[in-house]
Amino acid sequence: MQKLFLLVALVLLASCGNKNKDMAMNGTTSNSQQKQYKVTKSNEEWKEILTPEEYQILRQAGTERPFTSPLNEETSPGTLICAACRAPLYNNENKFKSGTGWPSYDRAIDGQVERDVDYKIGYARTELKCNTCGSHLGHEFDDGPRETTGKRHCINGVALDFVAEGEELPALRQ
Repeated sequence: MQKLFLLVALVLLASCGNKNKDMAMNGTTSNSQQKQYKVTKSNEEWKEILTPEEYQILRQAGTERPFTSPLNEETSPGTLICAACRAPLYNNENKFKSGTGWPSYDRAIDGQVERDVDYKIGYARTELKCNTCGSHLGHEFDDGPRETTGKRHCINGVALDFVAEGEELPALRQ
């Protein structure tokens, strides 16, 4: 009887492990399956609007190579907007040099970036997504400046466009 119980327990554990593995392989996240975003487009529509690299990062949760984004060196006052829907996401005044190779901010504009759970590499990480269109931006870590939030929003530069202070923000893509 103990052997039967052990066998059933092992089968149950294996099936749970496979479900988590499937979620990780498919990039499944908790919020993305439930939320209806203000800007919603089909994959084909996103592909028409975005460059192949933008599509891979924003819509397929890819990662750009470190130290390749021109935004790494952008220190002028301004606003960073979502490259997909144009929603304002970050103020450049909240940027800091993290040394990681990706633009890093200690906070987003209130209500503009949502947190989700990402299992793509086999364990839970905090994924950051545009709250307007659901596009993948990057991840949040707890190694940011202690004198401010202590958070580091590690963002793919391809996911953002810079609008200099004094310039008009573009309208949302509908």
